[in-house]
Amino acid sequence: MAQQIIGLHEWMATPPGAYLLAWERAFMAGAVADVFGFHALQLGLPELDALGANRMPHRWLATEKPHEKAAFVTDFAALPFPSNSLDLVVLPHALELTADPHTALSEVARVLVPEGRVVICGFNPMSLWGLRQQRGHLYRRLGVNRLFLPQNGEFIGYLRCRDWLRLLSFEIEAGHFGCYRPTLASQAWLQRFAWMDKAGARWWPFFGAVYGLVAVKRVRGMTLLNPGWKPARILANKPVSVANSAGSHRAGYHNDLQDEG
Repeated sequence: MAQQIIGLHEWMATPPGAYLLAWERAFMAGAVADVFGFHALQLGLPELDALGANRMPHRWLATEKPHEKAAFVTDFAALPFPSNSLDLVVLPHALELTADPHTALSEVARVLVPEGRVVICGFNPMSLWGLRQQRGHLYRRLGVNRLFLPQNGEFIGYLRCRDWLRLLSFEIEAGHFGCYRPTLASQAWLQRFAWMDKAGARWWPFFGAVYGLVAVKRVRGMTLLNPGWKPARILANKPVSVANSAGSHRAGYHNDLQDEG
């Protein structure tokens, strides 16, 4: 495939891009549907409504460049939110496209509340698509443009992303891979290899073209108490231990004591 596409947004309009978006849309819907709170933020990729299945009252899309769907434009390495203020942050390919992915992830850790969740999607370098991309970069050095995936950004592998999250005190809750079809440009040929999605998920699950991660922010030494955990009130008729004349004890009530008095 002689690739002339220069960015992720243009690539998403191609048949492989639509195939990828369909998988990520399903993954995000399952990952965010049961995350509760008040404030959720999506960083990047306006083509994907990653928060569509979430029910939080305040949901925003932020991009690093102006876009008609974005609520605001910001540097992902300097988010305009106070610490511990967001319940959910989703990053569909945001780490791959931002200039400083590690700092961006640190910012996500800062703005998330304890027990808040982050959901990440990224290209898997250890896949048919990733290997095709690596070969394409070699061809480009020879003056031949044969990239299959977008040329901008640095792909961050699944294990590398997990390590970053753990260093920031996140606990990995779930990890998934998808898109096992070959590097084909046409919708017809991609459809012919649809059987590879089920086969790949069963036989070579870690070699999907894209991965998804769900992680929870943990704060050491902190125990979150449910508002329902309140000390029980001492009732007037609570059983008490009463000594009788024989020196033994029996269970009675305050009102019984008043009758005996």
